[in-house]
Amino acid sequence: MKKVVLITSFAIAAILVSCGGGEKKSTESADNKSAETKEQPKTSGANPDSYDPKRGEGKWTADMLGLKDKLDTKMAKEGDNLAGVKCFSCHKVTDEKLVGPGWKGVTKRRTPEWIMNFITNPDPMLDKDPEAQSMLEICLVRMPNQNLTDDEARHILEYMRENDGIK
Repeated sequence: MKKVVLITSFAIAAILVSCGGGEKKSTESADNKSAETKEQPKTSGANPDSYDPKRGEGKWTADMLGLKDKLDTKMAKEGDNLAGVKCFSCHKVTDEKLVGPGWKGVTKRRTPEWIMNFITNPDPMLDKDPEAQSMLEICLVRMPNQNLTDDEARHILEYMRENDGIK
């Protein structure tokens, strides 16, 4: 029994370490970084009862994304590259669960703003969103914050759209 607990603990630790984002190289000054850490994501309203489950918790709205019906293939390719580094140790592009849920059909089940808010702001989403909480019950591991830039997140969203057949 002790062996099973030890192996399970090691496996969970390995998964958490593999999903973590690496140090980002940046040329920003210390002043810019401290200003960024003070800025909190915008919520869906001052009243916690006004939480919008279609949008989620974070700054992204449908208007901000300005999605087009046609796929941006260059952006999707970059999203595929980023996902290979940041996402695929825990997610598959099929509907099969790895550590986290599979991505197949995610853009049909969730709005683009919900996806963007979740991948850029996972902790508040996991704390407030019923769908994110139900995924957590199935997966048993909280999605770590990968500290994606807005552009990186948008590229990953475009790759998810491509994966779901948007042309």
